[in-house]
Amino acid sequence: MPDHEIDLSAFRDRVEDELTTNILPFWLRHARDPHGGFWGCLDNASRADRNAARGSVLTSRILWTFAAAFRLYQTPAYLQMANAAFATLCNRFWDREQGGLYWSISASNEPLDTRKQIYAQAFGIYGLSEYYRATHDAKALEHAISLHRLIEQHAYDPEHGGYFEARTFRWTPIDENAARTAAKTQNTMMHIMEAYTNLWRAWPDESLRGQAIALVECMQNRIRDQYTGHLIQHFKPDWTPAADVFSYGQDIECSWLVVEAAEALGDSGLIERTQQFAIDLAGMTLEEGMDLDGGLVYEFSPSGVTVSDKQWWAQAEAVVGFLNAFQLTGDCKYLDAAMRVWGFIESRLIDREHGEWFGGVTRDGAVLADFPKIGIGKCPYHNARACMETVRRLSS
Repeated sequence: MPDHEIDLSAFRDRVEDELTTNILPFWLRHARDPHGGFWGCLDNASRADRNAARGSVLTSRILWTFAAAFRLYQTPAYLQMANAAFATLCNRFWDREQGGLYWSISASNEPLDTRKQIYAQAFGIYGLSEYYRATHDAKALEHAISLHRLIEQHAYDPEHGGYFEARTFRWTPIDENAARTAAKTQNTMMHIMEAYTNLWRAWPDESLRGQAIALVECMQNRIRDQYTGHLIQHFKPDWTPAADVFSYGQDIECSWLVVEAAEALGDSGLIERTQQFAIDLAGMTLEEGMDLDGGLVYEFSPSGVTVSDKQWWAQAEAVVGFLNAFQLTGDCKYLDAAMRVWGFIESRLIDREHGEWFGGVTRDGAVLADFPKIGIGKCPYHNARACMETVRRLSS
């Protein structure tokens, strides 16, 4: 057997062991509030902040993770966790007056931040559609389709294309200065694409397919900077860039998500274009963003690295993005890169004492102590998904 085949088998086993003995068990043990729902914040010593706000994105990501894990392993505990996340999302975050998901609720389950952040609606679709794929619960699909229609009705920009970042509680336009980042962002556009792709798997509606294809093309033709080749992060409504900061993590995550979308949508021309797009992004990320220790630095601008911290989610996405590039090209430099990042994760990010992964480390390896183990954005989605993707890709 060639050496790389032995390496791939051992690599897959290491990743699967991390998923099934650390990541998923941690969330099963620590994430749920005994009084219902999920803790809004848990520190690195697994101590819950009982007063912390609770986010719909975290709940949707828990829903996606455990529905996907149940589809992969058929483990009853994973389904029970997905069931709890589904009930929490529908009963506590759903706006029964205006439709859609609140951004956050209080620890006492009262609506807190009620704006309709489109990023949150997208993750609702992502989690609900995966839950439907796992359970065939018609209510889950109904809610996912409802969110899709709300996005199309209220957030789509018919003049310039793409989707606005946020709407008010009543789905009316929000002042650009009040949006969390900018009028439009690469991150939200990418996650709508990801959500629509998964909804298409559950609900093969032709209008949805056209919208998803348009998002894949948007990532290549609008979001990608024609000068640097990287993905622009923030935009004004007419796609004028609103900042010149880039993210290697966003680049490498998008690199494999666009290929996944094109393949799911079954457009041969799109598949070919996204494959080259993915290879280009992976090549730049490897050349520019990977540090000597195997970790991916966080943020940069044309003048150089602006944030050198190494956050957990970017490392997880790098494993999949580099593995995807290896499978597309057969070039072992990408396989080596994926394995080097995984080595960095094992040596720097996995918390051997309390479980799960630290949120990040500084460039010199110090843990970002104030980064919670569970939080509004610290979730099981990136690292669990990276593990499941790696297992799937290396088991075929």
